[in-house]
Amino acid sequence: MNDRHVASFHIAGFTYYDGVDVFDNLKIGTKLLLKAEPENPYDPKAVAIYYGEDIHIGYVPRDENEVMSKFLILGYFDLFEVKINQVSPEAHPEKQVRVVVRICENN
Repeated sequence: MNDRHVASFHIAGFTYYDGVDVFDNLKIGTKLLLKAEPENPYDPKAVAIYYGEDIHIGYVPRDENEVMSKFLILGYFDLFEVKINQVSPEAHPEKQVRVVVRICENN
């Protein structure tokens, strides 16, 4: 069995960032990017989630970010594959977008 699954969660802080500006582009299967934020004053293990290179749409929840943060800080930027696996426009904004994180096939 080739289990690449790392985590699955709703995007934390979706209400406070730019997700609403690109919501119509967020579809099941859309690829997202992870960026570690070791200088984040609220959580040194924070991992931001981006649509494209520069549209910040939220964060990996605090209870899911430790392992991802470590690898990203060490420079393993291409280790994770992040895709949207659920979009629920009628849900509360913090529950509208769910993602799955997997280890990339080539790693």
